Amino acid sequence: MSSYIIDSIQNILLCSGALPNPNYKFLIPNSNFPHFFLSLHSLKINYKHSAWGGIKKLMQMSHFTAEKKANIFKTFGGNETNTGSIESQIAMLTERINHISGHLKTNRKDFSTNRGLMSMVGRRKRLLTYLSHNNLESYRGLIEKLGLRK
Repeated sequence: MSSYIIDSIQNILLCSGALPNPNYKFLIPNSNFPHFFLSLHSLKINYKHSAWGGIKKLMQMSHFTAEKKANIFKTFGGNETNTGSIESQIAMLTERINHISGHLKTNRKDFSTNRGLMSMVGRRKRLLTYLSHNNLESYRGLIEKLGLRK
């Protein structure tokens, strides 16, 4: 991999304000490999270089931050570490379903995302059925908090 491409990527990121300082260096494990990823994990920016396709910015699908997840677990599960409670799992699925539904409103022909959405809706439905059979008061409170129709 030529250093010209790496310098070009660094200049683009530096001008856009994505790099913290001009002394930031990329580490490339094998320069003969045709595909490699330049990941700036602290900045949540991913770039892919392909010998055949140039440099492309990769879209990051996850919209959850650690603070957002901790807030959901704290609100519905009792505390941030109670990630396995049924209520927190249903709340997390509801948040993901709402996000993906917004994506599908603008991208109607994204069939693979639609299939994933349907599987999440089915999983949430099964968890809600389990909760309604085991703890009806908690079920009713959760439905009211999340604004689900039932």
